[in-house]
Amino acid sequence: MSATNTIVLRPRFKIELDCDNESVLKDFESAKLSQKTFIVNRIDDHVFIKYPKHKQLFWSPQLHLEINEKTDNSCTLHGLFGPNPTVWTLFMFLHFMVAGLFIAFSIWAYTNWSLNFNYGFQISLMIFMIIAWFLLYFAGSIGKVSSKTEMHELHEFMNEVLKKSPNYSNNQDS
Repeated sequence: MSATNTIVLRPRFKIELDCDNESVLKDFESAKLSQKTFIVNRIDDHVFIKYPKHKQLFWSPQLHLEINEKTDNSCTLHGLFGPNPTVWTLFMFLHFMVAGLFIAFSIWAYTNWSLNFNYGFQISLMIFMIIAWFLLYFAGSIGKVSSKTEMHELHEFMNEVLKKSPNYSNNQDS
């Protein structure tokens, strides 16, 4: 797992496993009962691993695993680190709001320009929206960096569960 990429806000990885997906999913279900450090939820072929509420901070990540069957005796595990879905939705809403305002201010500026009115105020609002975009991006990057230790702990927990499987092979891709 490479969490050092400064561009990607939601790091991904892929692991090829030499066992059927149902046995891997059952391993995660049994890990749910045998430990109290993480909350493990399974929905169909998806496993969500996150910290309990009392340990969660605003930027605390969760690990989403999708375990797909390839053949009878092999499966592919796709992992995705990301913030709490509520936090992710808030950031996406803010990005769309900033983009919408930027477009509205640019239309307003163009209208004033075409009517030979002063459009300096609209241009300054457009520049402010660009600054807001950068601030949102850097806030997300800071959140990722501050939760790097937690991401490694989630990844290590996943590896511990997988290593208990007898046919586990660590063929990781990025």
